[in-house]
Amino acid sequence: MINNEDNFNRYNNEQKSKVAVTKFQRYVIAFLFVGVLIIIFAFIMEAARRDNEDIPVSVNDPSQSMSESAIQRELDELAWVEQMLLPVNYFSRRGTTLEQVNAIVIHNIGNPNTTALQNRNYFANLEHTEERFASSNFIICLDGTIIQCVPVDEVAFASNQRNDDTLSIEVCHPDDTGRFTDESYAAVIRLTAWLCVRYGLTAGDVIRHHDAHPSTDCPRYFVLNPDAWERFKRDVQTEINNS
Repeated sequence: MINNEDNFNRYNNEQKSKVAVTKFQRYVIAFLFVGVLIIIFAFIMEAARRDNEDIPVSVNDPSQSMSESAIQRELDELAWVEQMLLPVNYFSRRGTTLEQVNAIVIHNIGNPNTTALQNRNYFANLEHTEERFASSNFIICLDGTIIQCVPVDEVAFASNQRNDDTLSIEVCHPDDTGRFTDESYAAVIRLTAWLCVRYGLTAGDVIRHHDAHPSTDCPRYFVLNPDAWERFKRDVQTEINNS
């Protein structure tokens, strides 16, 4: 015969067993939950690591910063602009950030009948000759080929006191008059208008080197022929309007 005390003890033991099982189940569930979170976190970190491997980053390479410029990224994709960036150096491309663009400055190259590549290589070689500070964002060849030498989000050494808020375009010319060829004229119109559209500028924001630094006659043909300069700006504005 089982008395009431035996029934009570049996009931008490059963309840303790149930509580122990419930606690164990909770521990198992918690352990599994934490394990799933760890697996998910590890998967996310591995995916991020693989993404980073596809985009090399060097904090010491100024060329990495140019990829932050949407305009420069667009330039990188243009078939009609050749990317031949100068090596980073003290005399022609320091990698200094260009904070804003308020104007586009037009230049003639100053060395008649030379090519854009020859002048680009001259700028690059200043790293070794150290003879002067000089460069340009773009150089346009006699045949209309456009070479980019300095990213649009970096300072180039072309426009004296206006280096810090302008982009520079050097244009090759066949003789001492400084007059552009038909091909180079068409190319500089196209490039200037393209840049104006991207930066929210108009032809009124396109200036000669002479306007930034009056002691120079660059670009010579447009300084000696003001009517030709006004016609150039009208052509730029027309191209802007048609963009």
